[in-house]
Amino acid sequence: MNIGKAKDSKKTEQEKVEERREEVLATGRKFKYPLQWTRHRIIISTILITIVVFAVIIVGGWLALYRLGMTDDLLFKVTEIVPIPVASVDGAETRFSDYLMFYRSSMTSIERQSGSQFDNDSYESLKNEYKRAALTEAEDYTYALKLANELNIVVTDEEVQNEFDRHLRIGGIDRSEEGFIKIISDNFGLTKSEYERMLYLTLVKAKVSIAIDEDANKTAARVESLLASNDNNFSAVAEDLENNINYEETGGLVDSKNIDGGRATEAMKLEPGETSKKFISMNGDGYYFVKLVKKTDNSVDFVSIKVPFTEFDKRIAALRDEGKVTELIDLSTQGEQTEQ
Repeated sequence: MNIGKAKDSKKTEQEKVEERREEVLATGRKFKYPLQWTRHRIIISTILITIVVFAVIIVGGWLALYRLGMTDDLLFKVTEIVPIPVASVDGAETRFSDYLMFYRSSMTSIERQSGSQFDNDSYESLKNEYKRAALTEAEDYTYALKLANELNIVVTDEEVQNEFDRHLRIGGIDRSEEGFIKIISDNFGLTKSEYERMLYLTLVKAKVSIAIDEDANKTAARVESLLASNDNNFSAVAEDLENNINYEETGGLVDSKNIDGGRATEAMKLEPGETSKKFISMNGDGYYFVKLVKKTDNSVDFVSIKVPFTEFDKRIAALRDEGKVTELIDLSTQGEQTEQ
């Protein structure tokens, strides 16, 4: 007697369908679970590979920046995006991008003007000198930013734009923005945003210097008083305040586009014998007073008085003496492997 067939014949159609469905599903599970396991392994492997790749990039970037001293375009762009520190000043971090910006702009200028004049040893020595100067400059601006924050000093986008517009007219020439950007790109390797960053830092430091330098402000007020009382006799003021100011004569006509902190530009606005009001030097390191002697269409002869800002330099020098400036790179041991 066939018992199995007897039992099957007693099953309902619904039960038979459910039984068949379970058989199909059971067969499918044999393929499903191995596939799930393979997918799981692929995900884990992808994550591990990604971690390794990122680790290699981070370690490679660290070696390139902090040990090899590389300054190529890619690394510069990375530091502009990622706020990587190169030093700290009294607890405030110095941006690696600022350091590279100052260094690259200086070296670009040298290379494009007279780079072929240097042999390899002289060129390497020059690069080291400019690296040192760029790092010091970046640290100075870091301290200026720190003081600005403490003193609630703000430089607005409008002020930066106004300064940019002023630079367009250096030497009394109305340059187009496009033309000026090409000039700074060709001569300094800077984009507009990088140049604006430089202007921003300069304005911050100038505002901070004005705020903290009581001696410079008092001396500038004294210069104004003396000039008002002696019919703008600059040499007499120089004799009276010789230890606190810098007096200079051009000794003849110079180009109105002369790079001299903005003095030639200001002098071109004057008439012979006329004296300018106090103005801040274009690099923000002091006050200037200018008196025009004579001028032509494109040259000027003038005398000037500079009241230098000194308090800021004294303060950051003290921080360095106290060991409160920490550098994360050792410029004395870096060897440049890749140049721009």
